[in-house]
Amino acid sequence: MSAKSAPRWDPEAVPTFWINHASRLLMRHFEQRLRPLEFGMAYLPVVIALEEHGPLLQKQLAEYAHVEQPTMAALLTRMERDGLIARHPHPDDKRASQISLSAKARERLPQAKEQLEDVAEQATAGFSEKERATFMSLLRRVVANLEPASGE
Repeated sequence: MSAKSAPRWDPEAVPTFWINHASRLLMRHFEQRLRPLEFGMAYLPVVIALEEHGPLLQKQLAEYAHVEQPTMAALLTRMERDGLIARHPHPDDKRASQISLSAKARERLPQAKEQLEDVAEQATAGFSEKERATFMSLLRRVVANLEPASGE
């Protein structure tokens, strides 16, 4: 009696393989471009939140970045070490500190954004505007399909 062999699974035949592969390549390119500016991809949610909202508390930054408080604490320690943020006493709460962008971060942020845009352009080279719009729409749908429903 011969056992029927299961069909061979080909990961390259599913879109999720290519999404993951593209994501890894994008991260590698982003990190290579940001490293000379002493930025990292992990820093960007914090930097953008501080740029848009001004000084914030660690708790607020953790919410913006969708990470837990200990993760944010470690990230802020690295960013402070790299001279990208400054901590200041909170005017109303002596136990808390406000985090703000350093002059170094504000100076380098336009270059960092330019590098990110260059990589995004490289990734979609040869796409028409319609193809870019379709691609963005499809990726947003993938994300929406995978995000937990609010309240979970």
